[in-house]
Amino acid sequence: MITKPYENNKINLFKTSEEQKLMKDAIKKVESQFGKEYPIIIDGKEIYNAEKIKSTNPSKPSEVVGLVSKSNKDQANKAIEAAYKNFALWSKESQAKRSAILLRAAEIMRQRKMELSATMVVEIGKNWVEADADVAEAIDFLEYYAREGLRYSQETPLMKINGEDNHQFYIPLGVGVVIPPWNFPVAITTGMTSAALVTGNTVVLKPASDTPVLGYKIFEVFKESGLPDGVLNFVPGSGGEVGDTLVDHPLTRFISFTGSMETGMRIYERASKVNPGQKWLKRVVAEMGGKDYIIVDEDADLESAANGIVQGAFGFQGQKCSACSRAIIDAKVYDEMIELIKERTEKIKVVDTREFPIPEVHYYNMGPVSSNFSKEKIMSYIQIGKKEGRLITGGKTIDNNGGYFIQPTVFADIKPLSKLEQEEIFGPVLSIIKSESFEKSIEIANDTVYGLTGSVYTRDRKKLNLAVDELLTGNLYLNRGCTGALVGVHPFGGFNLSGTDSKAGGPDYLLLFLQAKVYSEKV
Repeated sequence: MITKPYENNKINLFKTSEEQKLMKDAIKKVESQFGKEYPIIIDGKEIYNAEKIKSTNPSKPSEVVGLVSKSNKDQANKAIEAAYKNFALWSKESQAKRSAILLRAAEIMRQRKMELSATMVVEIGKNWVEADADVAEAIDFLEYYAREGLRYSQETPLMKINGEDNHQFYIPLGVGVVIPPWNFPVAITTGMTSAALVTGNTVVLKPASDTPVLGYKIFEVFKESGLPDGVLNFVPGSGGEVGDTLVDHPLTRFISFTGSMETGMRIYERASKVNPGQKWLKRVVAEMGGKDYIIVDEDADLESAANGIVQGAFGFQGQKCSACSRAIIDAKVYDEMIELIKERTEKIKVVDTREFPIPEVHYYNMGPVSSNFSKEKIMSYIQIGKKEGRLITGGKTIDNNGGYFIQPTVFADIKPLSKLEQEEIFGPVLSIIKSESFEKSIEIANDTVYGLTGSVYTRDRKKLNLAVDELLTGNLYLNRGCTGALVGVHPFGGFNLSGTDSKAGGPDYLLLFLQAKVYSEKV
């Protein structure tokens, strides 16, 4: 029985020497396990394949964080079949037990917070504070969805009529495929997986290929929390072989995906096909990225706006679907804002994130981007930016142990509808766009195919109201940055091609993994 009200976990800023030592020790422990092999898990059985996914440290790619067995098409099929077999029992398990397992998983994560954070530091290059925040969010998801599961297990009140007794309640969907991203490898993976499990579904988890070790560690947490064998199956593998097989399988009931727009649209299209032996229309829950903005009005608090822009653009190297990719600035304060942004950006230090992130006013260290593929893609956009706008600062790679380091980069004088203003870069690149009026700023903000997050800085209440009415953005923030959604506080999801507006971490989210059943009896 849950007696304590839900509250968000505090984020560790590592201000004390004791906290810093704990993280340093955790990093050393994770380093001592470099090169370890991790299995596929199907129906509770460990499987080691000869072919491996080699997970490396993006700060120093010669370091192998782990070797994770790479599953094949046949194993993907077996994982779905195992999940289908185990659905019958898990779907009938009491909601109290399912919620209790999530709460135990949350407690295990609290105990292993340093280890999970340290693994994130070396496997994907988050700095200490960002890694700690990622694990804190994962714990929040477990705590919040455990409570939400209990709420949804209650019967839905219906209108009464004479002569009939009518009831509505929710039942799970079936087998779900969870395909999480690498950028929040603990938080989003845990959130997507736990939402499906707590509602009585069984899951096949295909972790992101850049963070498969963290994917395995999350599987371990659920296993140790008491989850029965085969309810959660772990199948690392390629999107083209394993991902497509999981999505296409006729026993797959739903797909929960977070990643790029292109991959999300491909999954949505494949899932729409009814394959032989399939008895349902598959449900897709998709979060597909953004081209997010911060609007700065002429009467805004410019210091605060500059802080919000730089934090939003360069937190975790700009590798967030909520990252501030566009700063849309009123012409009257345009030049002043460029200087404030430049000054703050040039204070950011780009380093191996195993170094302690010493804050300077509002800034932390920036690490590497996720992979050489990402590095090359981002640099190609920087070359485009040099043609489309004016380079203010950055624009180069940094040579450090072969790591995938890129300077935080700012371009000014970017035009609406240009490539840099339209396309998601997913890296430390900020485009500054001049606007002649607040109304024009809203028009520019709305001019992409995305609609995930955005922020508006102005002291004018009428303009704030106009922004709320006119900006087609799933998560809109007023006089604060455009990143940092909290579970239970800021239900998260976007409009248009940012996805299906799932509102993760909110009161509607679990409904996406349930279906309503009604029965009526004559009395």
